[in-house]
This record gives sequence, structure tokens and C-alpha cells, in this order.
Amino acid sequence: MTTPRSVVLERLAYTLAAPVLAVAPNVYPDSPVNTVIQLAGAVGIGGWVLAAKSEEAGAGRKILRWSPLVLAAAVDVAAKNTPGWGPYWLDALLAAGWAAAGCLVMPFSRHARRRHRPALAAAAPQLQPEPAPEPSPAPPHDDADQLTRDARMLWEQAGMPARTHIVKATRHPGQRHDMTILLRASETGRPITGLTEAAVAAPFGVHSSDVVLAEVAIQPGRQGGPGWMEARITPDANQRRRTKPTAQERWTDRVGGPKGGAPGSELVHKTRDDERGVTFYRAKMTDSTDTPRIDLAKVCRALNLPEDDSCVFVLIDSNEFLISAFDTPPLSAIFPATRELLTPDAKGMYVCGFTITGQPVKNMVYQHDKNAAAHGLILGVSRSGKTQYFAINMAAQSLDGQVVWLSTVRKDEKTTVLGRYIDRQGSNALWMARQLRAAKALCEIRAEMPWPHDGQPHDYKPGDPRCPYRQLNVYADEFMTAAQDGDFGEFIQKDGEDLTVTGLKYGIGFNPAGQSPFAHNGFSTEMKDNLRQNSRPVIFNMGSPAATRKAAEGTMENAYDVPTIPARYSRSEGSAIERAIKGEADPENGVSTGGVAVIVLDNGHAVLMRSLYADFDTDLSRLFPDEVNRLTDYEISELEKRGLWFDWNEPVRPGEFWPEPDEDGDDGEGRSRRRGGGGGGKGGGGRGPKSGNRRSEQVASPRQALEAIKSLTDA
Repeated sequence: MTTPRSVVLERLAYTLAAPVLAVAPNVYPDSPVNTVIQLAGAVGIGGWVLAAKSEEAGAGRKILRWSPLVLAAAVDVAAKNTPGWGPYWLDALLAAGWAAAGCLVMPFSRHARRRHRPALAAAAPQLQPEPAPEPSPAPPHDDADQLTRDARMLWEQAGMPARTHIVKATRHPGQRHDMTILLRASETGRPITGLTEAAVAAPFGVHSSDVVLAEVAIQPGRQGGPGWMEARITPDANQRRRTKPTAQERWTDRVGGPKGGAPGSELVHKTRDDERGVTFYRAKMTDSTDTPRIDLAKVCRALNLPEDDSCVFVLIDSNEFLISAFDTPPLSAIFPATRELLTPDAKGMYVCGFTITGQPVKNMVYQHDKNAAAHGLILGVSRSGKTQYFAINMAAQSLDGQVVWLSTVRKDEKTTVLGRYIDRQGSNALWMARQLRAAKALCEIRAEMPWPHDGQPHDYKPGDPRCPYRQLNVYADEFMTAAQDGDFGEFIQKDGEDLTVTGLKYGIGFNPAGQSPFAHNGFSTEMKDNLRQNSRPVIFNMGSPAATRKAAEGTMENAYDVPTIPARYSRSEGSAIERAIKGEADPENGVSTGGVAVIVLDNGHAVLMRSLYADFDTDLSRLFPDEVNRLTDYEISELEKRGLWFDWNEPVRPGEFWPEPDEDGDDGEGRSRRRGGGGGGKGGGGRGPKSGNRRSEQVASPRQALEAIKSLTDA
């Protein structure tokens, strides 16, 4: 056995001090040594008194610690009062007994430190198994599992960060290191402050990015609030999330974050339609009161999608939105028109095209909810698909039993073909002016036309079998160009505006088409408002995305986002940077966007669609009814009485649009008027703009004729 050095030194001190205690009082009674020994004894007695009065544990150990000093003073006093220090006078025996007691008890070396144990002598050191760590002290009556005890030990070794205590540690299913720890403040009623992800990550040896702090909700049987906090430690899950994230995780990390393409959103689900070759991402805003703010380019980069407007589309509905990523441009497909799709239902709706998601889009041949006819507004540049849309719209109206008139500024193949299946068709400004004038007169005729069931006139009621006339749809292609004609433009614009305002209640719908919706090109504000409220405007490519959006906004009640129609659909192939370095040309893989249009539905909602395709190289009779719908005999006779029903390709008749000048008047001006009036057969008349400024309204009564004569003769 090995004796500690402190024990050896203390025994030596007791042995050397024993003779001093026996000899000094007898040889030198007044020596300072005796005084020091007695003072040390007084100090020891004071230590006894304090130890006895103390309420702390270990009073006996403290009394034993001071006992050598007190006993040394007692031996010194006894030796001073005995006659000698020999064996029989007990001085030497008392000092030897004190030394022996000190050597055996050793109060200072053995009892000065708590839990002191003397070291045992051992042979050569041997490898021993590492002792299991002692469990950290747990609160009374706490049946904590091993994971919680281990976590508490690490937490206590770290100094109880933010003065918190681990209540429970829960392992995540199927994970080796991931867990959730429930923390509470060490002091009751104190909120947890100053706790950071780094402070939680350090005791467990993980990165701070693998720690997420969250509040704890109040639950039955457990407190919550600021004094509690939950920490999710997920190093394994985050490692997998960085390498192989799920769709929801990728969306949360790269799209829904503050710097993502749709901040504040969360992915509802991701679905794939292999048959249609499209992937759908349906998402919603975390806060239902927020409006989606979507940067489509950033969303595409985050989801590893091609940044291509022709293949990736977004549809917003309240606080939800849908992103559709197609393998090929969906609107480059052709949707053939069929009689089944074009046949209107009981509410006058028919399928006019399909959206990017394959949903059918419907337009109306009459307004069922308003019990009136329907107008139409069709805009787009040349070769954008307007005439194709004419065909399907006219076919739907004809299948519903309605009458169709079509006028254009110039003759072309497609409008001539359509003329075979409708009531009337012409191709110059004069023909359009006569068409609009006859339609305007029909409003007066139908206003007085008796219904057979009671003999009284009534407003038009679509679908009512008692109605004595059919709905009339008047088409005016290139209306803006015709409205600027030097001879008949003012009649076209005025009669078109009147027909737009008054035609619906008499079963007459006006369908202008052109390349500009602005007032200076023929559309007045009143006319445009009536067209917008009583139709579903269809806007094809207007020449540029900005012009298309502007045209659609002009037909919408509110400034909704308008889809973009590019000039061509083209996929991005390869790297543009690599092609630039190599000096290669960009791939030419464009697909025409003819037939793609923005249709403004109810509530001003704009939808991108591909209209049905009517092949003019085939027989269109499969789309139209077997018989052409025409006006009733009564209507035709009334128009003939007014001099408005004849071959509208004839030259301008004398007095048809303006009074003929008096033969006795100014011969030069009169001849100019007659030449202008007689030359409008094919080209719409040969009148110049100067003479057109002095034309007057058509004479319809004796009073108007008298006023016209007075103005011509300066009477």
C-alpha cells in the first residue's frame, strides 16, 4: 500500500511536536512556545463552538478537524502543572499519546476534503472498460428514458444554455441522429431568452443550420408559452434534403422563401399527366389574405424548368395558383372544329377553343342571363386567326338558327367562301355602309313587328319560339379601316355606334373586327363600353405582347394580368453562351401562334386559348346547317319600302347617302358630286375627302328635303 505524502508529513509533524509539548512547559514555563500552543488551543475551541452552532451537515467532521489543536493545548497545560515530565508524572505519556492519536486519526489529511479516499497500490496499469457516464440529476419523480438522460447530460455539460432544462427528447422515426427536444426555463415563470440555434447545436455537435427553434403551443396537461421552446435537430434529414429533396422541400427552400419566385407560398401537390405531357404544381399562399406575387422566371430556375413562355404557364385563382409545365408548347396543337362543339346549348354557349390546360372555352351566341342578343369584338393583326374565328362563330350562330351578314373592306378567299353559308356577304366600304344602314332600319321594323300570339310587338327574347324573327349578327371586318374611309367612313362609324347601343333589344348583334380598339380608329368610348359589357372579346396577336396586353386591358373592367402571346412558339435548345462562343446560329424551331387568342370571360378574367380550326381547304358545310338562315318576308318587304334591300354591290344610288345637288346650281360642284356618287360600285365610291365634308344626312322626310334644298341653294 502506498502512503500519500500529506499523511507522511503530518505524522512527522506530530512526532516532532510531541517532545516540545512535554519539555517546554517544564523547562521554560514562560516561553512564547507555550503561549502559541495555548492560543492555538483557544482557536480550536472557537472552531468547535462554530461547528456546533452551524445548521449545515458535517459538524462532527469540523469538530474532529480542530481537535489536534485543542488537545495540544490541554497537554501543554497539564505538563506545566505536574512536578516532572517523567513516566510517572505523565507528561511524556500525555505527549506520546497525543502524537499517537494524531498519527492514527490524521484529522487534517484524512478529513479536510470531502469524499477523500486513499489511493491503493496497484500493479502495472491495465486497460479497463470505460465506465458508463453517471446519469445527470433528474427532477424528482421523473421517469426519463435513456435518450432524454443522455441529452440532459450533454446539456448540463454545456452549462444549461439560456438557463433552460430539457424536459423531453424524442427520436425522429427512422433517423439515427435526428430528434426533437422540449425545453423549459429553469426558473418557473421566466421566459426563455437568448437561446440561439448555435447554442443548441454546440452540445450535440451539429451545424447551426440543422437546428430549428419553434414555439410550443399550450396543450392539455402541459404548459406552453414563452417559458417553453421546442428545438428540432435534424442533421440526417437536412443532409438528405440537400442532396435529394422532395418536391415540397424544394418548393419551400427555393420558391416559397423571401427571395424565391413566389414568396410566402407552399406547395399543395405536384402531379404528372404523362398522356398530355404536362407537370402541374399547385400551390397556395400560407397566409390566405395574401395575393400571389409570382416571378415565373425565378420559379422556373428554382424547379429546374425551361424558362419558356410557350411551355410554362401560371393560372392564379384567389390565393391559389397553378403552374403548368408542358413538354411541348400546348397551344401549338390543332383543335379541329366539329358541329358537336359548335352547337350551342340551352344557354347559347358553345365551345370556341381550348386553354393551355385542355379545358374547353365557351363563347355565347346570345346573352341568356340578359335575355338579349350578344355583341362580339374580335381584334388581331393580319394572319393572326380572325377569319378562322369568324367561321366557327358564324357556324355556331347559324346552327342556332340565326342570320349572319359579313362585310369586309377588301375581298379575299376566305370571306368569299363564308359567303356561301350565310345570308349576305360583301367586300367594300360601300357594302358595309349599306349593311349597317339596313341593320339599323331593322331595329325600327322589329320594334313595330307584331308577335303572332297576341298581335303586339315585344323585345327580342332568345330561344322564345313565339318570336317572329331571327337574331341577326352583323360582322364588319377591318371596321377601323372602313371607319376612316373618305366617302363612307362617317356613315359606317355612326351607324355602327347606333347599332351597338340599340341593337340588342331587337335581336341584332354587332361584331366588329380589326387591328386597333382605340377611339381615334373608329371605336368611340360609348361603343367600346357596350361591346365590352355585352360580349366576350377575343384578342389575337396584336403585333407585340405589349400591344396585345393593351388591347385586352381596353376590353376589361379591371386591370388583370393579361397572358402573353409571342410571335412564335420556340423551345430553348442548348446553351446560348456556347453557341455564341462557337459562332453558331440559333436553332430555327418556331411554331406559328395563329389562332392563339386571349378571350376575356366574365368578371374581366382573361384566358389564353387556342381557337378551333376550320379548314377552308375542305368543305365547311359539315360545320354549317343544311339551309342558310334568312330574314322573314315581312322584314324584307319593309326594307324594300325604305329602299334599303337590293344588291348592295350596285353603285351609289342618287340621294342614297346625301342629297343630289340642284342641276341649276354650281355646275362644277354638282358634276363633282354626281361623279362621286356614281363611282362607288366596286371601290366604295370615288368621292374625295373635301367633298365628303359637305355631305349631309339621308333625306327621310319632306322637312329634311326642304332643309337640304335650302342649304344647297343658300336660300
